[in-house]
Amino acid sequence: MIHIIGGGLAGAEAAWQAASRGVRVVVHEMRPVRPTAVHKTQQLAELVCSNSFRGDKLDNAVGLLKEEMRRLGSLIMRMADVHRVPAGAALAVDREGFSKAVTEAIESHPLITVVREEITRIPLDASWFPLVIATGPLTSDALSAEIAALVGGEHLYFYDAISPIVSAETIDMNKVFRASRWNRNIRSRPSDSSTAPLEQPAPSVGCGIDDGEGDYLNCPLTRDEYDRFYDALTTAESATVHDFDKERFFEGCLPIEVMAHRGRDTLRFGPMKPVGLTDPRTGRYPYAAVQLRQDNIAGDHFSLVGFQTQLKWGEQARVLAMIPGLERAEFIRFGMVHRNTYINGPTVLRETWQTKNRDDLFFAGQISGVEGYVESAASGLLAGRNAAAVFQGESARVLPRTTAMGALAHYVSHANPANYQPSNITFGIMPPPDAGVTKKQDRKAAISERALRALDEWMRDDVTA
Repeated sequence: MIHIIGGGLAGAEAAWQAASRGVRVVVHEMRPVRPTAVHKTQQLAELVCSNSFRGDKLDNAVGLLKEEMRRLGSLIMRMADVHRVPAGAALAVDREGFSKAVTEAIESHPLITVVREEITRIPLDASWFPLVIATGPLTSDALSAEIAALVGGEHLYFYDAISPIVSAETIDMNKVFRASRWNRNIRSRPSDSSTAPLEQPAPSVGCGIDDGEGDYLNCPLTRDEYDRFYDALTTAESATVHDFDKERFFEGCLPIEVMAHRGRDTLRFGPMKPVGLTDPRTGRYPYAAVQLRQDNIAGDHFSLVGFQTQLKWGEQARVLAMIPGLERAEFIRFGMVHRNTYINGPTVLRETWQTKNRDDLFFAGQISGVEGYVESAASGLLAGRNAAAVFQGESARVLPRTTAMGALAHYVSHANPANYQPSNITFGIMPPPDAGVTKKQDRKAAISERALRALDEWMRDDVTA
């Protein structure tokens, strides 16, 4: 039997993968016995930040990572595809429907038992191993102390922030326009969550139809509107961050006010970038733009893309009301800041997500030193497969570094530990293609094609081993 502590994206995926290989699994999830500051439900795999899984084409690294996971029978990707909502060329999901579906799949699996309890100590009993620790970035203080003692080193940490969500009916549609950047849209594949076979990987994404209808609501700003918004944002009062000596934000998820303090035009080259968004009323790009992404299937909630923030709630209401179209917006959820905790992967982990000091202990998810929903689930996928292998007396397997999953595992286990910070998957951490491929898009295509060939060969070897 395998034990998994944590029922987030990584823990759920690890459980599914191990059970799919015929091994009994116990998932220990502390919610609702012990709530967190940001979780709202007791569902497994709850999405507490964005509802976006980011790009879904093979011309970006996270799109490649998703395709690899689909081919390996990922539960997380299966349910994300089923519960897709419009998001241009990205994969975004109805957060409630997605988490509910993952929970139902895990709880109904005959080889998986979910126990709702808080684990405050790392068990010493051999019956608990193989053990996968997938407690996520909000690991409790007691268990964090245990993990720190176990790995023999100091925890790292950073602060993360989540974006506000507004009610669609309170958006002034006369001031916004619907469009995806560069008109890149992918429509959902027809699916039926009640009949889709969970054991089979979903078909490859890439057949989306660009029908010209954008998936984002865009709030255009003139230069004067942007300047007034910028001045208000940079002088607004932030919420106090507790429990830590200093603030350290992850570069990939900076609060918007932190970005703004780096320069007046920083936002116009970041979350308020106007390029690729033609305002139909002017025929030109606006000076700046705020994008709103549909947050659920009903289409009555929209999140502010890239607008994670730690401003006080009253300040959020005041400052965000300066965005055209949001003057009377009602907030379903304000943005907030929370602590993320993770281990120094290169000092602790192997490429198999096993710890260096024992074969039957694994880490997965954000606590293992990856960043992002998809990356967290991918680490859980491999940790679950390898934990099952160890339980069955087999050797854990390493994916080729030419695959996105293999490159991510290599980064986590081989990066410089002196200044280690969690990373999303990027083509930059994968080996370059042949020297003869020079064009940027051709290089991306070559990397993706090589990765999928390597994965298919690895999967054939896995079957025959």
